[in-house]
Amino acid sequence: MERTAHAYWLRSPGSGEIRTVALGSPGPGEVLVRALYSGVSRGTETLVFDGRVPRSQHDVMRAPFQEGDFPGPVKYGYLSVGVVEESGEGVDAALMGRTVFCLHPHQTRYVVPADAVTPVPEAVPARRAVLAGTVETAVNAVWDAAPALGDRIAVVGAGMVGACVASVLSRFPAARVQLVDADPGRAAVAAALGVPFALPADATGECDIVVHASASQEGLARSLELLAPDGEVIELSWYGDRKVSIPLGESFHSRRLAVRSSQVGALPPSRRARRGFADRMALALDLLADPAMETLITGESAFGDLPAVMPRIAGGELPALCHLVTYDKAEENDNDDANEGNVGNDGSTAAG
Repeated sequence: MERTAHAYWLRSPGSGEIRTVALGSPGPGEVLVRALYSGVSRGTETLVFDGRVPRSQHDVMRAPFQEGDFPGPVKYGYLSVGVVEESGEGVDAALMGRTVFCLHPHQTRYVVPADAVTPVPEAVPARRAVLAGTVETAVNAVWDAAPALGDRIAVVGAGMVGACVASVLSRFPAARVQLVDADPGRAAVAAALGVPFALPADATGECDIVVHASASQEGLARSLELLAPDGEVIELSWYGDRKVSIPLGESFHSRRLAVRSSQVGALPPSRRARRGFADRMALALDLLADPAMETLITGESAFGDLPAVMPRIAGGELPALCHLVTYDKAEENDNDDANEGNVGNDGSTAAG
């Protein structure tokens, strides 16, 4: 009997389904991973779900183990944690049975090169490790921002990425860090992370650095207002196909302000000669030893429910930071011949 697994696919914008996929044995240098958890990164995955990836960015936005193409059908995702169950020739025996993180879409089991997985430190629970991809983005942003001792910093946007950035920046000695968001409910997230919170109108200005992660035009404008002369906005938001206006009039030039992008797909120039992607991911996982990071996981559902859950996340009905997907029962169907074709948790074919 052919071995199978199950994967979540975006069939077309706004409509997802669970598909049965063939699962081969690991070859030389490969491992087979059984998923324990995966995470839905609400910002990026909502843009993908809604079909809002610009055509010019179709290649740039591909996830490492993506199948299909935008706008769909496409298998997309990049926050997966599982256990190495099998390995091919040439793989370090120490990986067997290890809990690992992988930039893989939502799928019950998968075969990947051994160098595509990163062992999760003993101090980091498997469920929390799904945040590794987001903390990796935060590490890259902090490297780009290059804060100095005693800098005054604001992070505008207390979503999954912004909260991670604020948490990392708050560890800098003598730095003044404030997390800013228009939703007063995000104050609880900031408090759990040990970072001062402010609504946009109450945020403290004269900042040396502002990291913007609200994905809104208003947030970007407020970020510029919060800067001191010669200050810099590090732009982390990705707007998909939306057009965004930047207020470059008024005092933008006289105050010599700057806006610079940060994107996790490349290491900052200041680190490229001394750090690799594996170093960055290992650092991100080490940072997740902090129990406070658990507060960023704000929703949970079973893998088989993803076709029904994704529209609710994308529509804001489930206002998750990181939505946790669990696989404890999903694997029971992996080798069931009755599950041929596209099946949901209840036997349905899809949900839109």
